[in-house]
Amino acid sequence: MKVADFNGQKSDGPGWNLSERIWGYAFVAPAMTLVSLMALAPIGAALWLSLRHRLPIFGVDEFVGLANYLDLLGDERFWATLRTTLYFTGLSVGLELPIGLGLALLLDALTDERTRFGRLAQTVAIVPWAVPTVVSAQMWLWLYQPDYGLLNYVLARIGITVPIDWLADPRWAIHAAVIMEVWKTTPFAALMLLAGLKALPWELRAAARVDGAGWWDGFRSITLPLLTPVILITLVFRTMDAVRVFDAVYVLTGGGPGNTTETLSIYAYKTLFQSLQLGYGSALATAMFLISAILSSFYVLLLRRRMRDTT
Repeated sequence: MKVADFNGQKSDGPGWNLSERIWGYAFVAPAMTLVSLMALAPIGAALWLSLRHRLPIFGVDEFVGLANYLDLLGDERFWATLRTTLYFTGLSVGLELPIGLGLALLLDALTDERTRFGRLAQTVAIVPWAVPTVVSAQMWLWLYQPDYGLLNYVLARIGITVPIDWLADPRWAIHAAVIMEVWKTTPFAALMLLAGLKALPWELRAAARVDGAGWWDGFRSITLPLLTPVILITLVFRTMDAVRVFDAVYVLTGGGPGNTTETLSIYAYKTLFQSLQLGYGSALATAMFLISAILSSFYVLLLRRRMRDTT
């Protein structure tokens, strides 16, 4: 088989493809090397450390194999933080997706990014996500203040006069963190879904309206199925972020009261940097990574199945 090269001459296909592949690897090699140094090397170091019993303060450093992971199975605190992490992830992502979808539909219907109002609306929508998480958490810390916070003031104005100590009550603390997280990250979901809506072929929706389909019928039968891949990608990003949440919860509660809001990342941080149990802390971090990878793989499988069904 002959194919044309860049000079318009014919050359053998297999040899040309091999040469092209070699050049492709050569061009990709610097980026892959950088990724390896910045990401894979620390992950490998953490995995190796998780196989050791290392306490620098006592000069202890010995290889223990899978002993740290076996200790996780009997660690009640690990299972408690895992339940808290999964509850936080499910509740926050479960709220962010429908709210973000509604916001994306609103922006898609009422705005145009080429107009001044459209650009302003999208800019305002992204502000919570653009604010650093620590700053957002500190702001919500003031809002949740039981005596002078705005939230209790508003509740008092509508007749609820008993001040709620949002961050000191075990029943409310985790939900207060979820509310802050939803406010902070819903704009990200909305922008992802808005980009997906803008990429949808408008001809299909226009044809549905011509055929007499209402808004709900068009959304359920056309928009939502076509938007499913973007929804799954959004779920991947948000689930990974929620599983490893640290700064938002740490600033608000520090894992309290009574460790009721302690997530896996906070437990790993305390184990690594406060107790200096480097081996066990690395095992906790590795377990958190594996849980995030499993959940993300589930979404990826759904995405692949969806793409296979539509082709």
